Amino acid sequence: MTAVVVAIAQPRAGELAAELELEGISVVGILAPDPSTLELPAGAEAIILPAARAVLTAELISTCDRAGVRILTLGGADSRLLGRLGLSAPLPPEAAGWEVAAALASNTSDTPRGAPREAHRVIAVWGPHGAPGRSTVAIQLAVELARTGRRTALIDADTVAPALALLLGLSDDAPGVAAACRRAERGALDGAELTRLAATVTSGGADIEVLPGINRPSRWPELASARLRTTLRACREWTEDTVVDVSAAFDADDEVTYDLAGPRRHAATSTTLGEADLIIAVAAADPLGISRFLRDHSELRRLTAPTPVVVVVNQVRPGPLGIDARGQVRRTLERFAGIGDVMFLPFDQRAADASLLHARPMADVTPRSPLLAGVRRVAESLSPDASPTATAGSSRGSSRVARRLRSALGVRGGSPGGNGPASPS
Repeated sequence: MTAVVVAIAQPRAGELAAELELEGISVVGILAPDPSTLELPAGAEAIILPAARAVLTAELISTCDRAGVRILTLGGADSRLLGRLGLSAPLPPEAAGWEVAAALASNTSDTPRGAPREAHRVIAVWGPHGAPGRSTVAIQLAVELARTGRRTALIDADTVAPALALLLGLSDDAPGVAAACRRAERGALDGAELTRLAATVTSGGADIEVLPGINRPSRWPELASARLRTTLRACREWTEDTVVDVSAAFDADDEVTYDLAGPRRHAATSTTLGEADLIIAVAAADPLGISRFLRDHSELRRLTAPTPVVVVVNQVRPGPLGIDARGQVRRTLERFAGIGDVMFLPFDQRAADASLLHARPMADVTPRSPLLAGVRRVAESLSPDASPTATAGSSRGSSRVARRLRSALGVRGGSPGGNGPASPS
């Protein structure tokens, strides 16, 4: 007999407990849905909770994981939240006792994820329009994660300008992520099938499983939201780290401009960002790149909060920004977006050209590249055992560069330390 705890609001908690007893389910406790005071009775095998952000906290999930208690949710909730916590869709709030009992007995009901959820991650690499270097960063990041001994996969989910096959010398006719999505829709996707579909790229003695993207942008409907979501969840069980390269556009207003039942042009990007455990946000280190990044960053956070976002500024060089390029970028991001922690990648055209020429990761052709060293520092900061990396303090830059940055952001007047405009338009 399954022993459960009912932790939903009264009077429904008492009614549901009585219905579960009639279905042969032992109710060992009726508690208030308060994660700060929740104590699991001994012998509990499952807990029934409301599907609410205030209840499904990280502390509560960890407590259930340590105790080996399964979680079943009732009521409406953000699907991204449940997916991020490893929980399936909730039952209706008015679900009858027999429905709850059936879900508890089902093989597909939720199980505690705990350490596996932390150890197996989906990492999305996103950046605004303008080629900030998303694909380059995604490839090198996957290489560095694999070099640490973690089983790593690299997926091209860019439905606008897929590039990983070309950059790695793979055939663009390979089945790749589109084939994985088709199998996921039929319920036939598992680790063995993903291994069969993936191309193995060896770099620095480490193997990376690569699922190339679509070979024509017109094939974007093949990466539909439900298909890709199932694929990413299968990948999370398949590898420890799944790095996903996505396009710039996520069309936050798709719900208004499209039929909800139809395909959405940039659903692949939105779905990946929603499923990701971590987002690498890449910006180009020039006035236009920073301006584009700031305009899209607020919408990115609205769509994906509270998923952690690591901001990486790529192609850092003095040319477009003048003296103290890092300081200028850091102060701009902090002022207009409240971004305090930034990681920088230097501009290394020689390494980028060599990688393109040989269609290999930089680690194989320019192992001493400062860009590669910068990506390695990013990878080290993403280690499950590492604390978040904070960048060093900023330095003073020229007022001329500050004016150029403000101009690129559409700002008139004001100064970085005065009472100028609060945000870019």
